[in-house]
Amino acid sequence: YISRKPADKKHPYGYGQAEYLTNIIIGIVIIFMSITLIINAFSSGIKVPNNIVMYICIITIVIKVIIANYLMDEGYNLKNDILVSSGKESMMNVVSSFFVLITIILALFSKKYPFLKYADLIGTIIVSLIILYTGISILIDSVGSILGKQEDDKEYVDKIVANAKDLWKSLDISYDKFIRTTDEEHVKCVQKIFERLYKQGDIYKGEYKGLYCTPCESFWTETQLVDGKCPDCGRDVHLVKEESYFFRLSKYQDRIVKYYEEHKDFIQPESRKNEMLNNFIKPGLEDLCVSRTTFNWGIPVTFDRKHVIYVWIDALTNYLTALGYMSDDDTLFKKYWPADLHLVGKEIIRFHTIIWPALLMALDLPLPDKIFGHGWLVINGGKISKSVGNYKDPREYINSYGVDAVRYFALREVPFGNDGNFSEEALVSRTNADLANILGNLVNRTISMSKKYFDGVVGDNSLYEQVDADLINTAKNLYKIVDEKMNELRISDAIDAIFELLRKCNKYIDDTTPWILAKDEAKKGRLNTVLYNLLECIRISAILLEPFIPSTKEKIFAQLNTDVDFYDSVKEYGGLKKGTILNDPTPLFARIETTK
Repeated sequence: YISRKPADKKHPYGYGQAEYLTNIIIGIVIIFMSITLIINAFSSGIKVPNNIVMYICIITIVIKVIIANYLMDEGYNLKNDILVSSGKESMMNVVSSFFVLITIILALFSKKYPFLKYADLIGTIIVSLIILYTGISILIDSVGSILGKQEDDKEYVDKIVANAKDLWKSLDISYDKFIRTTDEEHVKCVQKIFERLYKQGDIYKGEYKGLYCTPCESFWTETQLVDGKCPDCGRDVHLVKEESYFFRLSKYQDRIVKYYEEHKDFIQPESRKNEMLNNFIKPGLEDLCVSRTTFNWGIPVTFDRKHVIYVWIDALTNYLTALGYMSDDDTLFKKYWPADLHLVGKEIIRFHTIIWPALLMALDLPLPDKIFGHGWLVINGGKISKSVGNYKDPREYINSYGVDAVRYFALREVPFGNDGNFSEEALVSRTNADLANILGNLVNRTISMSKKYFDGVVGDNSLYEQVDADLINTAKNLYKIVDEKMNELRISDAIDAIFELLRKCNKYIDDTTPWILAKDEAKKGRLNTVLYNLLECIRISAILLEPFIPSTKEKIFAQLNTDVDFYDSVKEYGGLKKGTILNDPTPLFARIETTK
């Protein structure tokens, strides 16, 4: 906790070193205590009285409280210091606290009840070993930290980046560029942007005093707090005061409101726009702190090296720097900016719809056409997180059910823009109902019938009947419907439109009864038409499903054995060529059996 507190005039280099030094003192005292307890337990010679050991314990705690109060200024929560920890440390606290309590009780009653002395001895030995281990661990960790053996910031972030890339790969997510704000071209561009805004008067130096949430990297006013805590994450905020550079956000308030009025679809869903206006803009925008002096992890301000550029000018401008803005080659920037869409989580839409437009206005650049704030996957209405205990690595679900099942559930189950409730039961149910039953069975049945009745050779659809009309018209219009819904970011509806065609295919099989047609040689031509229509609808559906379940699309086309798998081919019905020889059917999704 101490090490996270920003530096101030009394502690210009922060609190990390002070914390380590304090812990070294505590570690030495704890080791001395444990050795003293061991001497009391085993030595038949000189002993240190038990009450002296207890005095040392009390004095150590008092010293820690005094030092902590001095360092932190805002008080010290002894309860939190003892109880708030995690993992092995938490278990060690529980175990040691239990044995310390038992040992003290036994020590108090051992003179009155002599038979307790052996229990007292055993408890003392256990406590001694636990305290010795704890003291040595504290000492080693703190000395190592002071000597600089701890992981530096970039090494720490590198591990997070590696995990993120591995997760995207596991989820079959591709991207043109993985942006890191430590990239050299980004650093240079951000420094140029900062200098330009400073020279034109949009950035000025001042002193910041505000309530800061460390995990969210956000400042808040008293009125924005919820029960005195961060409105985003619900954690404590603390008062920060330091020299900073500020961006004149307030200067652009009226222009932002006017832009909202003139561009009705700029923020989506509509509820997000109302939230920005009522909660943040109408109460009045304050100028934005854009530099810090209490740490050096960040991009240095070129004309004032004790400052590093803080968060939002650094983070938001990666949309520009990734395209080569202010670089020797800005070809991509000229081609792609302004963006058609920024797709962001609802928790950061405030920064993208207030701070980002103001920065772009200050740089005389056009704004993105639309900013969409998507919701979260939640469990029982609450966030999924490790601290709550309801988090499970997505790779575990991928390993159990397959990547396309996980992708499909996340995109199909939740109306985009809203929060969606996640459960493993719902994932299994959706996989069985849609992927295994509707899609998987259709592909398997159709190709199996084609192999059985025509040796897998695709015929034509020349013998048209009225029963074909609805299926063919649905397939012909599907591209336009999906395109329209995707442009509106109604992703779940787009998928449902594709599955509506697949459902009609299954009904078409029931209506046309291919197995009966196959019994009459005179109806072979009609059977060819029925199977062609089914295969063509499967081809069109598979192409349109590719953005959602890409590996399934590849499996389907491996069975269709056709190279007419490009996106534009779905605009015309009849792309599957006569004479194509199908490969053997392979199940796409096995039904997941659940145990009750």
